[in-house]
Amino acid sequence: MNYDYNTQRKRMALPEYGRNVQKMVDHIKTIEDRDERNRAAKTIIQIMGNLNPHLRDIGDFKHKLWDHLALIADFELDIDTPFPPPEASKFNEKPKQVPYKQGNIRFLHYGRIIELLIDAASGMDEGEEKEYLTTLIVNQMKKSYITWNRGQVADEVIIGDMKMLSGGKLKMTEGVKILEVKELMPPVRRKPQRITHGKQLNKQFNKKKGHSRH
Repeated sequence: MNYDYNTQRKRMALPEYGRNVQKMVDHIKTIEDRDERNRAAKTIIQIMGNLNPHLRDIGDFKHKLWDHLALIADFELDIDTPFPPPEASKFNEKPKQVPYKQGNIRFLHYGRIIELLIDAASGMDEGEEKEYLTTLIVNQMKKSYITWNRGQVADEVIIGDMKMLSGGKLKMTEGVKILEVKELMPPVRRKPQRITHGKQLNKQFNKKKGHSRH
């Protein structure tokens, strides 16, 4: 007996539509009559819409379905579509590589994001926007320090680290204070104590016992 395993089948471009839709699309590619092929394509579009009702919230719902049909057909379906067909080359392009900053992170507890923010703020012109961003950075640095080191830290240490990372280009505005720990870290909520049935009975018994003594 020969079994039909998914691993032996043709890879589906959009698995969310299922194997049956893939088979229907493969079939209409073999239909020679263009009008019949167009009618079959419209039927499949309706089925695809019913299978993915969440796409109805998208403004270009119908356009998206026709694009998906072309993708499932591997761009080999010759039909009349109400929208310009997508270009196959756009789906075959490799994603652009995200540029990552090379080198070691000087302070691991601050992380790469803080260093990138400091670099961005250092290049800004002097003004309220730069001062505001600097204040946000310092407070986030203090929060990160406390989170990873599990201890208190003097504000002067945080300011000194910021100056070092910025090459002296960032400084705290006079009169602006770093937030306190209780403002940076949310308080730990204690779980309410559950009073068991046994404890309630003991409490009631002791209460009655106390009254009986009087």
